[in-house]
Amino acid sequence: MRPADSVIVLDFETTGLSPDGGDRAIEIGAVRLENGLAVERFQELMYPGKKVSSFIADYTGITNSMLAKAAPCEEVMDRFADFIGGSNLVAHNASFDKRFLDSELARIDRSYSGLFSCSLLAARRIFQQAPNHQLGTLVKYVNIPSEGDFHRALFDAEMTAKVWMAMLELLQQRYQLLDIGFELIQQLNKTPKAQVNKFLQGRV
Repeated sequence: MRPADSVIVLDFETTGLSPDGGDRAIEIGAVRLENGLAVERFQELMYPGKKVSSFIADYTGITNSMLAKAAPCEEVMDRFADFIGGSNLVAHNASFDKRFLDSELARIDRSYSGLFSCSLLAARRIFQQAPNHQLGTLVKYVNIPSEGDFHRALFDAEMTAKVWMAMLELLQQRYQLLDIGFELIQQLNKTPKAQVNKFLQGRV
């Protein structure tokens, strides 16, 4: 069993919504958790080979002048692939980040062997009473101190890591689950919300 509290939590900022439409990554931020503690971080801007729109610049705070000084996507993603190693991966709204991770790594013929899980899907099941499950809302919902800018990759990864650990701690307390495996969270994410209690009680 690979523990759910030893993972890499990552976040991309990008030129748009879809790599299939030609969008590229412009920043990667990641936090390595080991036994629930942040032990290493990765953050780099990357030049996507084209200018970003004014909307993206306003949304992220990442300007074209900042990106002009950054290393190309290929160089940054090669370093990030080394950072990932064989770790399991977590992201908030993971389908978005996984698409960009897969696309950027495919461009340089790199890959990863770890499993991927989504903290957004987990939060919908574990924090069912939250007003919504956007990252900023969850940070407030579980009273996580936050001083920084959302929509910057490392800050979002840091906040996601803290929300992830808050969810694991709640599962440990509520269901007396001492050792939570990564695969358990993946199974939980596929469980209908109405059946979450039954699913988790069966794991005690």
